Amino acid sequence: MTALYIILGLIAIGVIASLIWRRDSLPCPSWLAWMVEMDNPFTEVNRARVIVGLLELAPGMRVLDAGCGPGRLTLPLAETVGPLGEVTALDIQDEMLARVRRKVETVGFQNVKFLHAGLGEGKLPQAYFDRALLVTVFGEIPDQESALEEIYKALKPGGVLSVTEVIFDPHFHRRETVLKVAQAPGFKEKNFFGKKLAYTMHLEK
Repeated sequence: MTALYIILGLIAIGVIASLIWRRDSLPCPSWLAWMVEMDNPFTEVNRARVIVGLLELAPGMRVLDAGCGPGRLTLPLAETVGPLGEVTALDIQDEMLARVRRKVETVGFQNVKFLHAGLGEGKLPQAYFDRALLVTVFGEIPDQESALEEIYKALKPGGVLSVTEVIFDPHFHRRETVLKVAQAPGFKEKNFFGKKLAYTMHLEK
């Protein structure tokens, strides 16, 4: 019973924090990293192993984990592309990048780079990445048009941007909204997985 009360208390804290967080297009604060690190128990599509599995990664690929947060996707991505591949963990918060760095150092991976930047600032190399991910990050980006334009330029021809959105996220965006912004720089929808309130969409350059 005590464990149940603890779980309910954590959920209540999360809900209250989410309501505060929802008021602006702001990144998840680092003190809420524990919420981001957990796979959502209510939907399959937001689980790290599912998102990574859908990417059809191969050893040696370069992947951008944009808005990496505490690194829920960073480590499985780095493991999948292997020592000849590379994962760039990008986040606007130093605290989040510090969390990822500690995890990477603990497991001893040598194929993860860290980039403290916001999307749309022009910090990404052009035609460099095979894959890019925005996992419940799209709604936290102040200038979504500039961000997707920068990701488009950073991908190699035929590269794929994977966008995951889940209704439980305070900044959830529907498929149609994401598509409208993504089509401006030239993205085309390649695949759609899940349902309209919890989905992963692949956009191809």
